[in-house]
Amino acid sequence: QMQLVESGGGLVQAGGSLRLSCAASGSIYSFNAMGWYRQAPGKQRELVAAITSGGGTTYADSVKGRFTISRDSAKNTVYLQMNSLKPEDTAVYYCNADGVRPAYYSAKRNIWGQGTQVTVSS
Repeated sequence: QMQLVESGGGLVQAGGSLRLSCAASGSIYSFNAMGWYRQAPGKQRELVAAITSGGGTTYADSVKGRFTISRDSAKNTVYLQMNSLKPEDTAVYYCNADGVRPAYYSAKRNIWGQGTQVTVSS
């Protein structure tokens, strides 16, 4: 069964950088989009950035110009490069795969990773 495993979270000072990775176990035949969401304490989960199978990207207004999402198809891995981090970026970051099919005969699924904590100190 396909799983998403995030890594790269941690504690960083304001202005610093982190790179999150999301590796999908197993093969991916197709998908609609893969993205990063975050959830801060007491807040709803929100979309941070997403990349479609065609390479199109979208970002939350709050991270535009600071975060970059990218994908390595050969490694089935999605990255989120986060620069100029702010304390308000502190949250648990979750990887999501939307409409993913492990094989051509598979039904589409929506899969979430377990989350990785990002803490930005002021």
